[in-house]
Amino acid sequence: ILGSCFVQISANDFSVVFSGDLGPKITPILCKPDIPEFCDLLILESTYGDRVHSDRTQRISQLGKILNHALSDEGKVFIPAFALGRSQELIYEMDRLFTDTQWQTQFPKLTKKIPVFIDAPLGTEITKIYSNLSEYWDKEALDLLKHGDHPIDFDHLYVVESHHHHKKLLETNGPAIIIAGSGMCTGGRILNHLKLGLDDYKNDVLFVGYQAYGTLGRDILKYSQRQNGYVKIENEHVDIKANVYQLSGYSAHADQNDLLDWVNHMDEKPGAIKLVHGEDEAQMALKNVLIGRGYSVR
Repeated sequence: ILGSCFVQISANDFSVVFSGDLGPKITPILCKPDIPEFCDLLILESTYGDRVHSDRTQRISQLGKILNHALSDEGKVFIPAFALGRSQELIYEMDRLFTDTQWQTQFPKLTKKIPVFIDAPLGTEITKIYSNLSEYWDKEALDLLKHGDHPIDFDHLYVVESHHHHKKLLETNGPAIIIAGSGMCTGGRILNHLKLGLDDYKNDVLFVGYQAYGTLGRDILKYSQRQNGYVKIENEHVDIKANVYQLSGYSAHADQNDLLDWVNHMDEKPGAIKLVHGEDEAQMALKNVLIGRGYSVR
């Protein structure tokens, strides 16, 4: 995400690097992460240490395919998204889908000015901050801006700021795309949208981030696969009739390939690696690959 960093601490001839959350190299807007030269101990995140995300073109294509299909029945597409990072990535890639002739030819439904709503006050404020920090954007985003295409804004993108306008949006018919928090459906305005729209066959729910065990988002993914599946939202029984999708690749966490690439590009191998921030399966998968490449993993 914009402004993120890794931390390096050195004392008594011993250095430790804490990776923090390493983003994918393909993250829109952002430059590739810096790489430390060397450390005695690397504390490395492993959230997606057991999987490989789709590449950027595949990801946009999958997003376009889902939106094109979802909007064919005039319903709403609900996208639970984190306010920081994920929302801006989605806006960026929707801008490409709505303005690039390559994608419009492939997905004709997206040639219409389908309204896209950011129903997340914090997400709105962070998007403004991203817009004001263009000096930190990557070359692709700056080139778009130079040619008159603001990469995280378009003319049918609307901001829902007040609770009054949020309630009006709940009553509005589709077609529409609604980006709202929280990303795992543990709170926020997305709950109101799901309570009213999850039991409608015309609607779609698109998850673009990790859904942890015990969250409503995880439950929706799980029980949408079952006949007569339902969830409880704020103690209300809500049937899952909407189509539910999960799109990989949108994450503040690097996949296995990007994690390995980041470590491999250090000038010298770290003395030892300690894996953190990953479930057991992810840590074990990454550990095995690292050991196979000659790294010492604790």
